[in-house]
Order: sequence, then C-alpha cells, then structure tokens
Amino acid sequence: MIKNYFKVALRNLWRNKAFSAINIFGLAIGISASLVIFLIVQYDFSFDKFEKGNDQIYRVVTDHDPGPPAFMADAAQKKLTGLDLVVPFTPWNFEVKVSIPQYGETKPSVFLNEPEIVMADEEYFKLINYKWLAGSPSSSLSEPYQTVLTEQNARRFFPHLPLDQVIGKEVVFNDSIRTTVSGVVANLKPNSDFTFQTFVSSATTESYTPLQLSSWGLGSSMLFVKLSKKTSPAETGNQITELYRQHSRNPNISKVEFRLQPLSELHFKTFHDDFGGPKADKKALFGLISVAGILLLLACINFINLTTAHSSQRAKEIGIRKTLGGSRKKLISRFLSETFLLTLIATLISIFFVPLLLKAFSEYIPEGIHFNIEQPPVILFLATTTLLVSLFAGIYPALILSSYKPVTVLRNQSSVARGSTRSLLFRKTLTVSQFVIAQVFVIATIIVAKQIHYELNKNMGFKKDAIIYFGTNYRDTSVAKRKLLLQKFNAIPEIADVSLAGFPPSTNLAPGFNLEYKSEKEDNNVNAGIKPADTNYINLYHLKLIAGTNLPNSDTISCLVINEKCSQLLGFKDPQDAIGKYVESNFVRGKIPITGVVANFIQGSLHDEIKPLVLFNDPRMELTFNIALQRGNPGGTSWQKAIAAITRSFKKIYPDTQLEIHFLDESIAKYYSAERKISFLLKWATGLAIVISCLGLLGLVIYSTNQRTKEIGIRKVVGASVSQIIFLLSKDFLKLVFIAFIIAVPIAWFAANKWLQNFAFKIDLSIWLFILGGLTMIFISLIVLFFKTRKAAISNPVKSLRSE
Repeated sequence: MIKNYFKVALRNLWRNKAFSAINIFGLAIGISASLVIFLIVQYDFSFDKFEKGNDQIYRVVTDHDPGPPAFMADAAQKKLTGLDLVVPFTPWNFEVKVSIPQYGETKPSVFLNEPEIVMADEEYFKLINYKWLAGSPSSSLSEPYQTVLTEQNARRFFPHLPLDQVIGKEVVFNDSIRTTVSGVVANLKPNSDFTFQTFVSSATTESYTPLQLSSWGLGSSMLFVKLSKKTSPAETGNQITELYRQHSRNPNISKVEFRLQPLSELHFKTFHDDFGGPKADKKALFGLISVAGILLLLACINFINLTTAHSSQRAKEIGIRKTLGGSRKKLISRFLSETFLLTLIATLISIFFVPLLLKAFSEYIPEGIHFNIEQPPVILFLATTTLLVSLFAGIYPALILSSYKPVTVLRNQSSVARGSTRSLLFRKTLTVSQFVIAQVFVIATIIVAKQIHYELNKNMGFKKDAIIYFGTNYRDTSVAKRKLLLQKFNAIPEIADVSLAGFPPSTNLAPGFNLEYKSEKEDNNVNAGIKPADTNYINLYHLKLIAGTNLPNSDTISCLVINEKCSQLLGFKDPQDAIGKYVESNFVRGKIPITGVVANFIQGSLHDEIKPLVLFNDPRMELTFNIALQRGNPGGTSWQKAIAAITRSFKKIYPDTQLEIHFLDESIAKYYSAERKISFLLKWATGLAIVISCLGLLGLVIYSTNQRTKEIGIRKVVGASVSQIIFLLSKDFLKLVFIAFIIAVPIAWFAANKWLQNFAFKIDLSIWLFILGGLTMIFISLIVLFFKTRKAAISNPVKSLRSE
C-alpha cells in the first residue's frame, strides 16, 4: 500500500511540474539554510563537553579585577570545603620568543611570537583530560623549570626526534627561562577553549620578582574549581569573596565580589573574554536559530498556500476515491505521503546546496565547521527536519482535501471548486504572512547597513586616516633604543609625524588609574583609563586641547592631561577650572597637577560610552610608535616606501622582533566585525526570504491566471488593453504586499530600536528607511507579477475561449 501511495504521489508531482518545482525549490532553500545554521550552532555549543564532570567545573571570576590573585588558590584549597579540584594557572598574554638549543650546532632554532603558553601545575591535567604520550601527569609540572609540550609543538620544536626522546631536551623562553621537557601530551581533538600548546611549571615563577614576571608578559591569573556533588556554586562564590576580603589589601575590597562561571559559558561572549579562542555570541546563535525557523516556516507556508490553491484540480479525484470506498484516514495518509516525498526530494537537493552556502559563508563562520553527511548529528537533523516539515506543511492541506463531500464535488458544487470566501481569506492571510517576514528582513538589512556606514564614517574626535602603529619589543626595556628609532623615523621623508607613546586613542584603554580631587566642598573619586603619551601624541591625532597646555617632555610623570569626561566627574563644571588643580592617584606618589583638558573622543567602538581618561608622559611605558604618513601620491608608492624604510630601521634596532604594522582605520573597522556578520547573514536571509515569498507569489499568479483564462479572453475581445489586464490581475496581489508592509513596519521598528540600544552612538530611525524597505519589496513583487501577468495578457483570446 505504501508503495502505491508513493507511485501515485510521483505521478501527481510529475503531472503538476510547475507547482512541484516551486514547492521543492522553496523547501530546499529553507532546509539547506537551516542545515548551515544547525552546523554553526551545533559547533559552538559543542565546546568543552568532553571533560569528566564538566557540569561541575567553574571558573572563578569577578566583574572588577582581571582575575583572582595568586594567593586565592592556596587559601581556597586549605579553608574551603566542597571542592574536588582547585586549579590555578597563568596564561602568557604576550607572544613569546622560544629558543631550542641544537646540540652540535652553533645556532639554536628560534620561534618568534609563540602563542598559547601557560604557567600551570599538575592539577591542570586533572581538570583537562589529555592523553599522555610521554612523561607522567603526576610529576611533569611538579618542579621548577619543567615544560610539557603538546604533540604539535613537540614535532615543531624537535622535528627529527621521536616523542619519547624529546623528554629531557631544553626549551628556552625569552632568552632567560631555561626549562627541560618533562612530558608530551596529545593534541585535544574535541572542540575546546583550552588551546594551550606549551605548559611551564608554576614553580618556575617562585624564584622571580613580580617585576620580572611582568616583563615576561605574564597576564592575570586564572582559577578553576571542580565542585563536589551537591555543592552550591552561589554559596562557593560567596565563600571565595569572604576569603578574599580576609586576605586582600585592595582599597576597593568592598566592591569586589567573586562568582563561579560554568564551563559551559566559557566559549560565549561575556564580560570575561580574556580566555580561549574567538567567542561565540549566544544572542546571535539564538537569532540564527530563529532565522532557520522563519525560513522553514516560509517554505511551509508556501507549500500550504499553493497546495490549497491548487486543490480544486484534485476535487474530482477525491470525490471518486471516496465514492469507491476510500476513507478519510487513508486519504490523509496518501496526501501526507505526497508531502513527505516532496520534502524528501527537497532535502536531498539541499544536501548539494550546503557546500555552496558554506563556501559563501566561509568568511563569517568558524574554520572548524565542516559538512559531512555521515555525521550522526547531521543525519538526525535531516531526518527530524524532513519529518517535521512534512507533517507541518502537509497536515492542513491533507485535512482540507480529505474533507470534501463526494456528491457536491462530482456535481461541481464544492466550495473549493467555486472558491469559498473562507479558503480565499486563508490563502491571503498566508501570503500576507510571507511578505511580512520578507519585508521585516528587508527593512532590518537596510537599518543594519546604515548603522555600519555610520560607525565607519563617524567623526571619532581624532584623526584616523593615513596612520599606522606598531609595538616594540616589550622585553627590551631600553628607552635609548626607542629614542634612536624615533630619530630614524623622523628622518624618513614619507612620514609626516611620529609619536612614541601608548596605543592609538581608539585601542587598548587600560583601566585602574584612581584619581581623587579634594576640594573645599567634597572629595571626588574617579576610576579612569590611562594612555601613555609623549608631547607629539595630541598633535599627531589632532586631539582638541580645550583648556591648558600639552604634555611636556619628561622622564617621569610630572603632570596629567585629562579628557572632558574626567574633568566633569572630578567636579569641574568648566574644563578651565581643572587647570592647575592637584589630584592624588594610586599610580603616582604624592599630588600631581592637571595641566590640560582634551575634548572627549571615542575610545573604542560606538557600542561604548565615553569613559574618563588620563594622558601622561612616561618613557618607560611608551612602547608603541604612532606614525602619520604623508598623503599618498597619484602612483600610490609613497606609503610603500615609508613602510619599507620603517621596516629597515626597525630591524636594525630589533633584529629578533617581528614587526606587525597596523593601519588605524582597519583596526577600528574590526570593532564592527560582529555587525558586518549580522549584515551579511541578514542579506542572505533576506534574499532567501524574498525568493521563497516570490516563488509563492509566482505560484498563486500562475494559478490565478489559469483560473481566469476565459475571463481574460472575453475582456480582450471586448477591447481591454494589455496594461488594463496586467493591472486587473496584479492589483489584488499588490494589495496583499501593501498590507504586509503596514504590518511589518511596527515589527521592524520595535526590533531595530531594541538592537540599536546596544550602541552608545547610533542612527536615528527615519520613516524613510521603512518606506525604502516597503518600496523595495513592492518593486520586486511587481517584477514577478509583470512577467507572468503580461504573458497571460498578450495570449491569443481565441485559444483561451476555445479551451473552455
């Protein structure tokens, strides 16, 4: 019986090729897009699922300090209960120079800017389940000057040695830390944010001063804990906070509260994005899931609309089947089997679309995503989607078609044959729903594109064009070398201006500069960001000095220049009132004067509000060259000459340091990579939604013109023009598109307004943005309507009247 169902289903599909093709193509688009989205979502939610007891692992975090201080791990281990593991470690935040002495050769192998190095102990390998290829997990990091390598790094550092012979070899970090390889572990195959490739024993740091550790580039410490069963994460966070307050000398101790961040949240964007690789955005992922659902819904609506519209041509078939004893249950099964077959064909076609979509999305999706039809999650997704789409798309048409009464159908008196008001209203509602979704996508795409254009072109309060910047060797503390390089750069004719300072105004605002101004009325405290800056920094970036004077040349911090926001928070109504006033700071001993106030400028992305800022001159912290290039000549070679000359001069001073030159405007554009991804995905979703909606519209126009063939012939015979007939056939559909626009506008306004709340600086929502979206959709609909209705309008009326 099932075989017969499918045989009849294939005949019906072949008999109605146009409608079948529209339905299959619409479903294939929806299924392939949802499969790509499934691959993205499944990839990001698969991180760190392989660790034993992963639901009991937490990271200790706080929203104030960068991380728990080093003493917290030992104190928590001794004084807190309910902890199975306490695992402290310290990532090497800056890229490191690694030297591998080659025995019998004069020169070692050198690996510059080596990332993913961490100071850890043996507890780390109890938390993360590595497979050991050489060495012992219990002793490999228990002593000072021990190093464990992943298989990847062991083969890079010692390419000609078997892994067991790597044990005992020497690895030197930053020319000063000489360690011995004590273990080799296999690379982690599952997706994980624990991406470290080299592990140095924490005991190595005990013989060094904090200043030396800082010069190595060690970042803030991390603390992970594994809770015993039935231990409360919230209560443990409170206990750690209390423990911290008992031991810390932090002046802001009452503001610091620790909490436990679950391992499952480590891969997603939060306040704490200083660990692991690129972070996924949960909101964006749920948004993608919504897009997948919407595209599938559009395809299902398309199917329902076309099937119910086309149902009159199957009315007599249904009447005959019922007359011959066919039950409604069997008819429903027959129609659902047709829908399943059609959906199955669409699913098979979508499998061929997915690689094309992945290639198109390659710039915007993680590199770890690959499509393999043999993957169990993919098979489960396709099977589930096929069944659900078949049921959702097919159940309503099956119920409608199976409900026809054989007597009225065979007498040609059924409501479907004549087109009842109820069924017509239902189809119009579905069509409007499709175009509401499509128009919301169109309007959203326009608004996001306009916001991105605004972000990239807004005046940020400083010069950003034709400026490059790069860092020097942070391990080399010689101020004289940097000054010598500054002189060499000033002699290059293609360079307009040079500043040896901190990072540019829009990057890397370091927090933690506490200012206190004591006036006769009150004391004002401000936590400000800091930027080391020489005398030329303000001039190079065209920062506007609205009061006082520029920073002087000085070997120590002798005065401060603050921004307008900082001046206001210190209690000065007029920036001029701040000049000459003395403030106290945790950064400098004694009182220090304010000698200048600069106008506010945007210090990061437009997401963030302007923060209080302090500029000061300290050659020890001025490690970045900021260079304004001369305007390029028509041949475009001046910048190339400048960069070549900069590279030659840099390599003479720092031969072992890799030069990484950044263009400021490109760095600023990277702040909005998330918005560009949203824009790209919206464009794709919009395009797919328009295609599916227009396919549905095309199907309904085909059905309408076929039903009105005789009417069109009569109207032409009595003198109706082609344009009149096109208008007659199109006006009802255009009304539906216009109604959809009226409904879509408030929905799009609400969604856009909510999204724009993420930005401190944003565009105004003009009514013209919504009108443009509506006109775009109407124009596309007109194109679809024109080509089909014109074909019907210019047809020979004699043939249409004969066809009756």
